[in-house]
Amino acid sequence: FKLYSKNSPNAGMVEFQEKLKLQHENSMHTELEKLLTTAKPSEAEISRKDFEGFKKLFHRFLQEKGPSIDWAKIQRPPKDSIQPYEKIKLKGLPADVASSLNKLAVVKLNGGLGTSMGCKGPKSLISVRNENTFLDLTVQQIEHLNKSYNADVPLVLMNSFNTDEDTKKILQKYTHHHVKIHTFNQSRYPRINKESLLPVATNMGLTGENEEAWYPPGHGDIYTSFFNSGLLDKLIAEGKEYIFVSNIDNLGATVDLHILNHLMNQPSDKRCEFVMEVTDKTRADVKGGTLTQYDGKLRLLEIAQVPKAHVDEFKSVTKFKIFNTNNLWISLPAIKRLHVKNAMDMEIIVNPKTLEGGLNVIQLETAVGAAMKSFDNVLGINVPRSRFLPVKTTSDLLLVMSNLYSMNAGSLTMSPKREFPTTPHVKLGSSFTKVRDFLKRFESIPDMLELDHLTVSGDVTFGKQVTLKGTVIIIANHGDRIDIPAGAILENKIVSGNLRILDH
Repeated sequence: FKLYSKNSPNAGMVEFQEKLKLQHENSMHTELEKLLTTAKPSEAEISRKDFEGFKKLFHRFLQEKGPSIDWAKIQRPPKDSIQPYEKIKLKGLPADVASSLNKLAVVKLNGGLGTSMGCKGPKSLISVRNENTFLDLTVQQIEHLNKSYNADVPLVLMNSFNTDEDTKKILQKYTHHHVKIHTFNQSRYPRINKESLLPVATNMGLTGENEEAWYPPGHGDIYTSFFNSGLLDKLIAEGKEYIFVSNIDNLGATVDLHILNHLMNQPSDKRCEFVMEVTDKTRADVKGGTLTQYDGKLRLLEIAQVPKAHVDEFKSVTKFKIFNTNNLWISLPAIKRLHVKNAMDMEIIVNPKTLEGGLNVIQLETAVGAAMKSFDNVLGINVPRSRFLPVKTTSDLLLVMSNLYSMNAGSLTMSPKREFPTTPHVKLGSSFTKVRDFLKRFESIPDMLELDHLTVSGDVTFGKQVTLKGTVIIIANHGDRIDIPAGAILENKIVSGNLRILDH
């Protein structure tokens, strides 16, 4: 920092910038007040609370310049700050698992739509296995836990304004299941015009010209919206001490009794307030957030925070060996304490978007794991890869629908018939992007027990009972089509050109 005397020309510049920030902030507040006058009476209170949170974020956004990280201060985490899962498992389980389970609630992040997979509505309602959706599998898992241990673990869904209505309609089908289901809504924040730094919304509506004017501000919003909903206090009053938070599309994120037992069996003054499950990086995970030691605290470092000159170093598998699975175990009383003190510190993620009409906007977001540095006695646990099984694309969907996994009570486990524990690398081309098109191209899901790598590109279809082994690459050039015949066994094969099977 250079210090300038009042008379130096730069002092005037600094003063001008401060005035400009204040102007932007005042204009934003004026616009937000105008928007609130158009809210339905039933929604005005919620919208006002949302806007209070947004104002804090916008204020911080105006104050911050450039990456918030000083790369030179980043250190590897101390040895004992990340424990191997095996060590935690060695402790075994107590006779009374139910008493620990009764202090737990499961929170699933359910704000996302299925658009990237060509589906309308909430992503959690896409069928992933034997007609079961992400939500079905989650309910089955928790119901199985509750029945097996005679426990009462509730499921809490954090919805967004994009998913709330459709999710609530579907929840009726679980009324006779052995699991209490609660929902609360993420905040709804206004997208900001990149040039004017003002909201693009003209009123509080979600349709017509305002359809693209709003966004849910990332999963870091869980702390505020959970508190505002009243559900946090309700769960604390019911004797719940921890929440297990994960993305609803991570099929590996089941309640782990060993981690729960570890949390419950610590001296009360050394109680872990925040546990992040991490797992070993592979080449496929180079963009995942990692854990570092910074200013004496364990904290999450995301790729968006890394100065450009150091991005390759961040991606290296040798320096940063683990990444965040976003499976988190967090103390409820600690969330309340930090929220009340306004001491939850999360970096702002500035996410640029272009709306359909070509308008450039920004949305300000935060990530749930970034608050880690605000909690006391935090811990990373290096878990097996099986606890990270996200379904982000139809390539992932092919894996979880296949015989690589067997399903029991909503949980997927790698088939014992697979000789090596790693999942195959699958890359399906653009003809497979949408779930509907993907399903049409497979008469049945191939046998993939011995597959290492699959690449498919172009107009390709698969007949019934195809077996894929080793490395298989199938490329149909533009204008060509390849039909893999029923019963075909492809082992270490490259198929290209044109292969049509016609009925006669």
